[in-house]
Amino acid sequence: MSKHRIIVAEDDANIRNGLQALLQGEGYEVTIAKDGEEALKRYFDRKPDLMILDIMMPKKSGYDVCKAIRSKDEQTPVIMLTAKGEEIDKVLGLGLGADDYMTKPFSTRELVARVGAVLRRSSKPVERPQEETESFKIGKAEIHPKRYELKTREGTESLSDKEMKLLQFFHQYPGDVLSRDTLLNAVWGVDYFGNTRTLDQHVALIRKKLGTSSEAIQTVHGVGYRLADGNV
Repeated sequence: MSKHRIIVAEDDANIRNGLQALLQGEGYEVTIAKDGEEALKRYFDRKPDLMILDIMMPKKSGYDVCKAIRSKDEQTPVIMLTAKGEEIDKVLGLGLGADDYMTKPFSTRELVARVGAVLRRSSKPVERPQEETESFKIGKAEIHPKRYELKTREGTESLSDKEMKLLQFFHQYPGDVLSRDTLLNAVWGVDYFGNTRTLDQHVALIRKKLGTSSEAIQTVHGVGYRLADGNV
């Protein structure tokens, strides 16, 4: 069985080389990049199974690299590395289509576990919401799956792959309380290793894009979320 190919893009040489040695020791084929431009070049040259991107890099940031990848490829998993306390960075990174993030300093054991979980999800069929191709409504917002767009009176918003899948899942179960575990399993896969903050931040981004219809997705404290009755 061929090795999974991983690209690690990090401008700090100690972290970059440490991650390379760690992941190679786990049996992965690892290519490193010291800046964003090199990361993109490596991506197109190597066609990796996973990208690990530091946010703050020279030439192109991790945001720019993730955005460039997602403009051509919705499937290759991306894990973002962010500095402690950079909450806005996490939200923006996930909004650009990143699959997960880790905050520095992080446990090497946790990183290895997350890498393994992400690769398992991407290499096998995932239990997903039924993929709707026709447009549908949530509140007063109109969702267009083929174009990955959400339209309101205020304008048109682009949707990431996971934002679209969450909206489809809510639309298929109006009024039902959906636990965080149910939503994570449906959209991220049963092997997802990260915490529920990733889901919560995606929901926050969706609500922002829904604008005046944001209240259609209700928080059920201690459980999860639901699409309020009468919003489809």
